[in-house]
Amino acid sequence: MKSSSQKIQDSMNNIISSSKSTQVGKQLFLKCSGCHGINGEKEALGKSHIIKGWDKEKVVEALKGYKNGTYGSAMKGVMKSQVISLSDEEIDQLGEYISSL
Repeated sequence: MKSSSQKIQDSMNNIISSSKSTQVGKQLFLKCSGCHGINGEKEALGKSHIIKGWDKEKVVEALKGYKNGTYGSAMKGVMKSQVISLSDEEIDQLGEYISSL
């Protein structure tokens, strides 16, 4: 059984890890904000969905779908070129950040 101090340390580590993930996601989102808006509030180029309010799973599913070509319509080609170089970890961090908007 974990001691109280170990539980506190584990909680602190989770907070720090989550904060780092959010910061990476925020940095990655800068590239997205030109079209989607600083808070994900815009229809990119007037053709996409507004992504503000999406949960992490929906964001990750869409980004992975764009990357592998199974998701999207009018913006499919543009988005594929935007996400092709992202790792699964970066997609996860971006999904975490976007879901917090």
